[in-house]
Amino acid sequence: MFALMQSSNVETLHFIVDPETGLKAVIAIHNSKKGPALGGCRYLAYVDEESAIEDAIRLAQNMSYKAVLAGLPFGGGKAVIMRPAHVPNRAALFESFGRFIETLDGRYITAVDSGTSSADMDCIAQRTQHVTSTTEAGDPSPHTAMGVFAGIRTTALARLGSDNLEGLRVAIQGLGHVGYALAEQLHAAGAELLVSDLDSGKVQLAMEQLGAHPIACEALLSTPCDILAPCGLGAILNSHSVAQLRCAAVAGAANNQLSSLQVADHLENRGILYAPDYVINSGGLIYVALQHQGEALGTITAHLSRIGLRLTEVFAHAQAEKRSPARVADMLAERLLNVG
Repeated sequence: MFALMQSSNVETLHFIVDPETGLKAVIAIHNSKKGPALGGCRYLAYVDEESAIEDAIRLAQNMSYKAVLAGLPFGGGKAVIMRPAHVPNRAALFESFGRFIETLDGRYITAVDSGTSSADMDCIAQRTQHVTSTTEAGDPSPHTAMGVFAGIRTTALARLGSDNLEGLRVAIQGLGHVGYALAEQLHAAGAELLVSDLDSGKVQLAMEQLGAHPIACEALLSTPCDILAPCGLGAILNSHSVAQLRCAAVAGAANNQLSSLQVADHLENRGILYAPDYVINSGGLIYVALQHQGEALGTITAHLSRIGLRLTEVFAHAQAEKRSPARVADMLAERLLNVG
């Protein structure tokens, strides 16, 4: 654990166990130089405690990079709640987690993530003010999708020479809140959609509403397309899956898409342009961060437009230095985190 903390430069880890509610959680605070750590709360089943801790640490680092490259006055953190097999009272569990957050005196602000909802954030808000993505604050998913859509246009311009998505074949892996909202925007722009999801109902809906072509989950990565958009859980890109890819670029909403940084080099060697996940999917963070500060929707939308500009900067550096955009983005983020 300590080795992983050191390699990821995590500042602190915080643990809580509440037998009464079944709560077992960890909060990783990666960096707080720019402001309080902001990051979502995952509520998932894990095979063991070590996996949950590793998830929190890696995602917290991702959030620090995401925040600093988005120009936000926040650090990066992440919460992981290990979902128990039986939950007697979900509301009580999240209220207990809210009490835990309150003990950190504002050093960490939580938000929705995989497995959690605005209703869960409402429960947390009963015990602490250091929470966003509540029912009143609104769902950040549409804003994540807006940012990813803008990033796909930027990626298409950099790799294919045009940001016109008319007729472009985009393969979307995962049709959750962000993935489906992205699919809607791509459909409106005239893109041809190839979609997969473990939920056949979501695939059917995309077929009926968006004219999408269904692809089996295990076949999506090897299906020819212009852009692959991973929008599910992370680590979808590894040495084996990258060898199967038949796309010009990867640009999607999922966090931690790369199983390791070396995979980014494999993509580069294959001539596949990679849009670093924490750059392209920062729209949700931008929304929750600025909304938490009381900014108007117009200000938030204007800030979202900078995602494409940051990606353009990353791609330009990568091309000039003959390096993967993932390595360039890491370098830029670390440099900005160490300023001041």
